[in-house]
Amino acid sequence: MVPTPDEQRPYGGAATHDVTNQAPPLTPYDASADTVLLEGLRREGAGWAEEELRRLGRQAGSAQAQEWADLANRYEPELRTHDRYGNRVDEVEFHPSWHHLMRTAITEGLAASPWGDARPGAHVARTAGGLVWGHTEAGHGCPTSMTYAAVPALRRQPELAKVYEPLLTSREYDPGLRVPTDKRGLLAGMGMTEKQGGSDVRTNTTAATPTAEPGVYTLRGHKWFTSAPMCDVFLVLAQAPGGLSCFLVPRVLPDGTRNTFRIQRLKDKLGNRSNASSEPEFDGTVAWLVGPEGQGVKTIIEMVNCTRLDCVMMSAALMRKSLVEAGHHARHRSAFGARLVDQPLMRNVLADLALESEAATTLTLRLAGAADRAIRGDEGEAAFRRIATAVGKYWVTKRGPAFTAEALECLGGNGYVEDSGMPRHYREAPLLSIWEGSGNVNALDVLRALGREPGTAEALFSEFALARGADARLDAAVARLKDRLSGASQTTARRLVEDMALTLQASLLVRHAPPAVADAFCATRLGGDWGHAFGTLPEAADLDAIVRRSLPGRD
Repeated sequence: MVPTPDEQRPYGGAATHDVTNQAPPLTPYDASADTVLLEGLRREGAGWAEEELRRLGRQAGSAQAQEWADLANRYEPELRTHDRYGNRVDEVEFHPSWHHLMRTAITEGLAASPWGDARPGAHVARTAGGLVWGHTEAGHGCPTSMTYAAVPALRRQPELAKVYEPLLTSREYDPGLRVPTDKRGLLAGMGMTEKQGGSDVRTNTTAATPTAEPGVYTLRGHKWFTSAPMCDVFLVLAQAPGGLSCFLVPRVLPDGTRNTFRIQRLKDKLGNRSNASSEPEFDGTVAWLVGPEGQGVKTIIEMVNCTRLDCVMMSAALMRKSLVEAGHHARHRSAFGARLVDQPLMRNVLADLALESEAATTLTLRLAGAADRAIRGDEGEAAFRRIATAVGKYWVTKRGPAFTAEALECLGGNGYVEDSGMPRHYREAPLLSIWEGSGNVNALDVLRALGREPGTAEALFSEFALARGADARLDAAVARLKDRLSGASQTTARRLVEDMALTLQASLLVRHAPPAVADAFCATRLGGDWGHAFGTLPEAADLDAIVRRSLPGRD
């Protein structure tokens, strides 16, 4: 005889699997519901893009887009080196979700389209779009970033730019290896580092041999980290007779034959699992010179500025996404007789994370504004961009891993399981401080700018001057920074760049954020009234105001 449900529970207790005190799914939500983001968009000259940004935000927070992000990372790209007959094909196959993410990013102008958009603020609008679409997943942001960054480098060779720039700036996603000029849109990758040198690209051993045809070379060598090998064209550094030079390498040649681009393996990475990073081998590979021989580093320097900005952007996006997840959980989970969000200690943690997120987003958009204006000929903004991008790359990307770990902890054990998505964010965060130069490389770059381009320091202090007198702690920080510049060295470079970053973030918040945010940031990051972990804001901090601003309409 089968027991009745009541007989199965003889003491009248609840079913063992009734679900209580768990947060509901976050999706669907609006990833653009971010006061800091929208204020920065308008302030930096791209308010005209707000309606499109809000639409993209709703899509980014949709159940469908979040599922694409999950599936693209669960079903990783696979390398197929040969076809069934033994011919080399060197293709990478992706889950359909990857293509959905890529198609949306390209269509929404998150790759190279701003270079073909005459509207002031076009580059700001792209960065804001990245901050919003970054709520999905970060891996597919690699090929879109490289495509964006390739355009200014390619312009060093006008005859190549004339052919390829219209296709790189296209908003059409056209995957598959075919003759580039037969496609509706192109993606660009980069092959810079080699196993013996990493960021020290001047030690590269890949050789470029001139052919009888002017501007055409053949390459022989092996690259160590070349992401997105399914792209159509690549910017590659190699040693020409005149020194280290930059080259454009197509996967498919104009006559339809495959260029030699042997993918030895895909990297087995900590995070960024949806994106294929590879080791290609060149052997008689056809390449076209970009810029003069011997000026490879000079040719790619503008490209580096672009990709470093995207590292800052994606770190800020990861912070914001992790904060939204943590705040959502805290508002629906109860412990010790109250919702987590109403517990003073948890509120302190959320407020501290909110300060860090706001500072990162505000700086990201300021850097995007500087890039937009510099590209349009503003020399002062170009000098500011030169130093501030390296400063921001160093600091914001360094804050990402600690931030995502703290946000994950807000969910407790629920955040430690893969289903929550938080482990993916945590694994992703360290990449941004490594890609396009580790912390030491960016700190050295700041020293180089200070030593060789005095106008960069002047531009940075001119930015600080816009907030002079508004906060005594900020004024003191600026004065300390001036004193430290005279004794700058490699040994103290990290400390110097950290101080620059915090002073810059504080100056922006003093000018643009509400008093509760600016005061708490200056008191902790500049004034020293802070611990060594998130959640150690002082008693005087207005936690409620900070949390309400960061998570509007959800309290």
